[in-house]
Amino acid sequence: MAKRRFIGGVILALALIGSVIAEPPTTVVIGTLPQPGWDSLSPPQKSILAPLAADWNSMENLPRKKWLGIAERYPNMKPDEQRRIQQRMREWASLTPEQRSKVRGTYKDFNQLPPEQKAVVKQKWEAYSNLPSDEKQRIRESGKSGKLLQPAPPTEAAPPSVSQSADGSSEAPTETAKP
Repeated sequence: MAKRRFIGGVILALALIGSVIAEPPTTVVIGTLPQPGWDSLSPPQKSILAPLAADWNSMENLPRKKWLGIAERYPNMKPDEQRRIQQRMREWASLTPEQRSKVRGTYKDFNQLPPEQKAVVKQKWEAYSNLPSDEKQRIRESGKSGKLLQPAPPTEAAPPSVSQSADGSSEAPTETAKP
């Protein structure tokens, strides 16, 4: 009798294992629920998200959800934040898919930098932002603007040199910001 139960248990175990092995594991897809099309948006949402109108229906659900979240917070933002959001939406809408992909890659690369290098990039960006527009254009044309995410080589801080004028008096050091 014990032999019979043992054999029955082994057969049952093999049957269960066989059914598990025979079926491939199911994959779980975690996705975003479908988001409304442009025609389904409320008038305030359409007003806020107007720069994205042309691309809205071709967007994936996740970016739509992100933009809808921004539109929900928009009325509570300060006016300068609202202007910045509108400007960024217009800029984003004007990019080609390839340019958007490049921007996403650059953003991803930036987020993977160590904090020290992020600080260097931010400092370079501030210096670049303060340049006159003709100087920015010259830098863009020279191709140096794409090197912002490359780590800066370690340098020792050298004291600024003090120059002497024709009368022999010392002048205060002058420093120029370089992007």
